[in-house]
Amino acid sequence: MSPAFKGILYSSIAGMATTLGGIPFLLWRKEVSRKALDMLLGFAAGVMLAATAFSLVVPSIELGGPLRFVVGFLLGGIFVHIMDKFAPHEHLIKGYEGPLPHSKLAKIWLFVIAITIHNFPEGMAVGVGAFTKEAITIAVAIGIQNIPEGAAVAASLTGAGYKRGKTFWITFLTGAVEVAGGLVGALLIVIAKPLLPYAMAFAGGAMLYVISDEVIPETHSGGFELLSTYSLIFGFIIMTLLDNILG
Repeated sequence: MSPAFKGILYSSIAGMATTLGGIPFLLWRKEVSRKALDMLLGFAAGVMLAATAFSLVVPSIELGGPLRFVVGFLLGGIFVHIMDKFAPHEHLIKGYEGPLPHSKLAKIWLFVIAITIHNFPEGMAVGVGAFTKEAITIAVAIGIQNIPEGAAVAASLTGAGYKRGKTFWITFLTGAVEVAGGLVGALLIVIAKPLLPYAMAFAGGAMLYVISDEVIPETHSGGFELLSTYSLIFGFIIMTLLDNILG
């Protein structure tokens, strides 16, 4: 199996884990507590954090050295920052972000844009990682964190009153975005393999920006900071152990 095909396949499997996580909340129509949402997202953040550190940052430095890592990592963070600033989007907890005045797009499409901005780097990480020995580890990491993330998305949409069909397709879309990211990441390395250390660092920087700027602040804004923090620690431990086992 070629690395490019592997990247697309792995990102598809990891992305579809989002839908898997959302299925129970599509069947169980009761509103999920903010406490449960913060714990789910905290766990996902911990998994993402460990994957960023051990599956993207360390291999990037090993492949290209510190300078390439710094350049790619900074560009990844700056890229998400620019998209956050100039693309109108809506978070279920934080609310509207983007250029003022408030966009006239429907709220549901603003949420879709937010998903695209934040999940694309995850798919790219899987697509790029397919060209390294960390391929399985990165795919498993993204897949694991997508399960609670998908659960949080489906639960939040259900709680906001969206119908089951629309909730399913939006949850599915969160995974589809990662497939697109995986395709871009894989094609990028096929075209220019020397970009691999930059691309791994770029994906890591983008993911860390999302964790710090979006996920952690949202889980710490509802009064359950301690629980979300321990959930993050638990997620970090699980992914670190898996990284060692799979590695």
